[in-house]
Amino acid sequence: MEIEQRHWTAATGWTPAACRLGPSAQLVFVFAGTSVLRDRARFDDIRRSYPKARLLGCSTAGEICGTQVFDDSLVATAIRFARTTLEGAQAEIRHADESASCGERLAQALPTARLAHVLVISDGITVNGSELVRGMLKRLPAGVQVTGGLSGDGERFQETLVFLDSVPAPHRVAALGFYGSQLKVGYGSLGGWDSFGPERLITRSHGNVLYELDGQPALLLYTKYLGEHAAGLPATGLLFPLSVRMAEGREVVRTILSIDEGRQSMTFAGDVPEGAYARLMKANFDRLVDGAQGAAKTCCEALGARSPELAILISCVGRKLVLKQRTEEEIEAVRSILGDQAVLTGFYSYGEICPVAPHASCELHNQTMTITTFTEG
Repeated sequence: MEIEQRHWTAATGWTPAACRLGPSAQLVFVFAGTSVLRDRARFDDIRRSYPKARLLGCSTAGEICGTQVFDDSLVATAIRFARTTLEGAQAEIRHADESASCGERLAQALPTARLAHVLVISDGITVNGSELVRGMLKRLPAGVQVTGGLSGDGERFQETLVFLDSVPAPHRVAALGFYGSQLKVGYGSLGGWDSFGPERLITRSHGNVLYELDGQPALLLYTKYLGEHAAGLPATGLLFPLSVRMAEGREVVRTILSIDEGRQSMTFAGDVPEGAYARLMKANFDRLVDGAQGAAKTCCEALGARSPELAILISCVGRKLVLKQRTEEEIEAVRSILGDQAVLTGFYSYGEICPVAPHASCELHNQTMTITTFTEG
C-alpha cells in the first residue's frame, strides 16, 4: 500500500504542490469544509491529479490531517493498493424513513465475492443512522463489517455533502467495498462522557424523533436542564448528549440533529425507541482523550502483529466543541498507539458507525472517536 496526503487551504493552496501517485492512485479520500466542497475548482483539482482514482468524501465539522485539525480546508489522501480492489455504490435519501431501504439498496449493489469490508459515508441531517446500518447489515454477507460516519456542516446543521466519483451533493449516502484476502481491517469506537441526573423513560417516540420523556414534552424537559445553553439549540445540544439504555441493557449515545418547538420534539442521529431509558451526559476532558486512545488500542488488537498503514478517524463534532483548543490531544493520543508509520486522515462528524467491539454487530454512535485501520500483508 502506497499513500500520499495533500492539504489545501485558501491561504496556502495545496501542500505539497505536486502529487506523486498521480494516475496510479486507486482511491482518494476527500474531507473538506462545506464551502470548500461547493467550489467545483477543488474537486477538479483532485480529479486532474488522480485521473483514475475513485473519489470518496464528504463535508465535515473539521478535517483531520496527520495530528492536526482544521476548519474549512480540504484533506486529500490518495492510496495505491498492492492486492486490494474496490467497488462502490451511492444512493439518494430524502427522508429519515428511507434510511433502512437506502442501506439495503447500497448493500445489494456491492458484489459479495471476496468482500472484506464496507466503509459508508452518509448525509448527516436527513438520515436515521441506526436504520441505515440495519438495512446494510440485512443484505451484506455474514461476517462483513461496516464502519464509517455521517457527514458534517460545522456547527450549522444546514446542509451536508457526500460524493463517490461525482460532484458533492446533499441527500447522498455512499458505500465503498474493499475486496481481497490480503487486506486486514481493524476498528474501534469509544466515548468518554459521564451521565448525570435522573434516568427518564422514553414514553413517546418515532424512529429517531423523541416526543416525550416520563410523559412530559421532551424538548421542554431538555431545555430546563440546559438552562442558558438552551438558546443555542440544536448546536449546544452537542455538549449534552443523551445516554439511551435499550430494553436489552446495552447503552448508546445520541446527539440532537434538530428541534421542533411546535411539537416540542427533538430529532437525533439514531433511534430513541419507546420503552428505553435516557439520561443526560456531560463531558470529562481527560476521559474523552482516553476514549480516543482506547479506540486505537482496539484497532491494534484486531490487526495482531501487523502495524496499521492507514487510519480513518471519525470523531463527533460534540467532542470538538468540548475539547476546543485541546482537540488535537485526542488525535495525538491515537498517534501514540498506532505509531508514526500510520497515515491519519478523517473528519469530525454528526455520527459514527462501527461495531461496539470485535465480532459485535455494527451500529450508529454519537460522541465517540471511531477509528478504522487498514493494512495489506
